[in-house]
Amino acid sequence: MGYICPPTQHIVLTNKTSQFSKIIDRDWLRENVIQAVPFWVASIATGLVSVLYTRLFNLSESWLAASIHYNKYLIFIIAPASFALAWWIVARFAPGARGSGIPQVMATIEMPASKHDTAVPKLLGLRIMIVKIISSVLMVFGGGAIGREGPTIQIAGSVFYLINKWLPSSWSKLSKKSYFITGAAAGLAAAFNTPLGGVVFAIEELARVHVSFFRTALFSAVIIAGLTAQGMLGPYLYLGYPEVKGLQSFIFLGVAATAIIAGVTGAAVAKLILRIIAWKRKFSGGKTLLFAIVAGLITATIAFFFDDSILGSGKELMNTVLFSSDKHVTLATMLSRVIGPVLSFNVGAAGGVFAPALASGAAIGSFISGLAGMVGANSNMLVLAGMVGFLTGVTRTPVTSAILVLEMTDRHSVVFHLMLAALVSGLAATAVDQHSFYEQLKNHYLEETVGKDEKEEEVEEKE
Repeated sequence: MGYICPPTQHIVLTNKTSQFSKIIDRDWLRENVIQAVPFWVASIATGLVSVLYTRLFNLSESWLAASIHYNKYLIFIIAPASFALAWWIVARFAPGARGSGIPQVMATIEMPASKHDTAVPKLLGLRIMIVKIISSVLMVFGGGAIGREGPTIQIAGSVFYLINKWLPSSWSKLSKKSYFITGAAAGLAAAFNTPLGGVVFAIEELARVHVSFFRTALFSAVIIAGLTAQGMLGPYLYLGYPEVKGLQSFIFLGVAATAIIAGVTGAAVAKLILRIIAWKRKFSGGKTLLFAIVAGLITATIAFFFDDSILGSGKELMNTVLFSSDKHVTLATMLSRVIGPVLSFNVGAAGGVFAPALASGAAIGSFISGLAGMVGANSNMLVLAGMVGFLTGVTRTPVTSAILVLEMTDRHSVVFHLMLAALVSGLAATAVDQHSFYEQLKNHYLEETVGKDEKEEEVEEKE
């Protein structure tokens, strides 16, 4: 006969088991739910803000088109005035809001923890969000070749930073770095409607710590932010469903060649922008304002006399070459899309390079397909390869670039073509510059906000 626990001992064991179970439940709740709640709140807020920003951005592009349609000469007033005002707002109220926004988030992730309280507010926060939106909307109204995706990442990082800042000290919190990384991923997912792209971007470009420590928060934030934006804008693909069936067997050669050209061009454009930025650092406020006005006038001149494809984010151009019968752009169009981001980004206002990079790559792919006499699906494939290649050349994130274009178009049948484009363009881009555009700008923001000595000490500690 087996041993039977006495009733009193059984009660004691039961009570201990119940207490242990409660401790386990309480620990699990604290670690997995309480810590995640701020991420969920921030994700919903990110989705709502990104929808508002998207609508303002699109409305601004529509206003520009309507103004030019009313009187095409207005571009010579709108462009320089908008560029100048967009620069002034950033310079006057929030210098940390200039440019893309991605390097700023990268800088906050790599800052020493001791500098967060003083340095992070220069790059993330409510003022940054407001100035970012106003400045970039003004830029696109002026015809600036900018995107809203990079700014959305900085805006999302600001939302997550504020939520973390407002939490009481007694709240069980994850590290600030996890908030910055998760916010950036949620922002990209909401901007492009690409959840996988958001996760991959966080891992490939931003994460310097092990993602497993906050993977639940990362995945849930991306999903919630994306669903919030999708709930208001509706389910959509950024670029629809381009035809890619019936590709010719030798298309891989065209994909590789296009990706190499696009990758090298993207890296060269990024290097040129960086050199102009370095040259402009010696400018006084008056000279910088004059540069913004001249950049606006050059943009207006190119749009008026040569090709108006230089104006805006370039999404319309991407849709044209992928879905219309006119799939081949002219040399003037291709050059204008490459020149546009160089002019716009160096104004010093807010504006991203993701969408313009994709548009530049699309123009390169379209032009090459025209030279090769390709039509239909084969032409579309080179356009997609150019998009992946140019974005990889700028960002040096080949996996993110391939995943983003894949999710934007839902063309899983050509995933290997896109991966090939990402691989060869990344290798080709290193021949122009070893470091990515964002990496070099990140280092500048670290020096600007933390100080050169502290930045060097941080690098030495990591090594």
